[in-house]
Formats: sequence, C-alpha cells, structure tokens
Amino acid sequence: MTIIVDTSVWSCALRRRKPADDPQSEKLAIALKQAQPIALLGVILQEILQGIRDPKDFDKVKAHLVVLPLIALEREDFIAAAKLRNTCAAQGILASTMDFQIATACLRHDCALLTNDKDFQHIAQCCPLQLL
Repeated sequence: MTIIVDTSVWSCALRRRKPADDPQSEKLAIALKQAQPIALLGVILQEILQGIRDPKDFDKVKAHLVVLPLIALEREDFIAAAKLRNTCAAQGILASTMDFQIATACLRHDCALLTNDKDFQHIAQCCPLQLL
C-alpha cells in the first residue's frame, strides 16, 4: 500500500535537531530504507518547501522529493472532502479544509497516512482512513 506522509512527519524528520523520540519519523525512515511506495500531495509538497528558507536547503530537499510520485486531486476529491467534512462536523469533529483533502486523497487512492497530527485520528472515527 502506498503511504502519504503528512507535513507534520516530514518537517520533524527534516529538522536538524530532531526530537529524541518521534515514532512517526522512525516509521518514515524505515519506509524509505525498505523502498516502500511513498507519494506526495501537492499541498504537502508546498508546505514542506515553504518552510525551508535557505535556497541551498530548499533545492536539496526539492531534489529528494521530486522522485516521489505526486497524486493530483480532482474535482471528485474536493467533493468527497466536503462530504467527509460535513459527516465529521455532524459528529462534532472539526479539522482544517486541507486535512479533509488529505484524508480524502488517502481514501480515494487507497493510501495509508503517516502523520503526527491528532486531527486525523478524529477524522478516522468517521471513515476508514488508515493511519500508520
């Protein structure tokens, strides 16, 4: 199964000073070493790169990420994200528009999500989102 790695994990893994214990970054390292299929969403790619101010570091990270396939969201993805948001909101679960887009992309493209963001645990209560 393809893994979509959320910005929260990428940013932690790419930090010069990594937290002592970050299981999600460890899972990412293992997935990369084992050549497990990893894909990106455009919004995650943008978030990763816009957090890198040094041009040399920007180019270095971009070069590593460019090899990962990019899943493009289509009209149906945005409609499904809106439906998922409404379903969650009816149960008192709120998250960002972007989080619902990421969750929907995982669902529609049969991907698991590797994240540190607790909002996805709440979203997964309303749908079969696979979290790693």
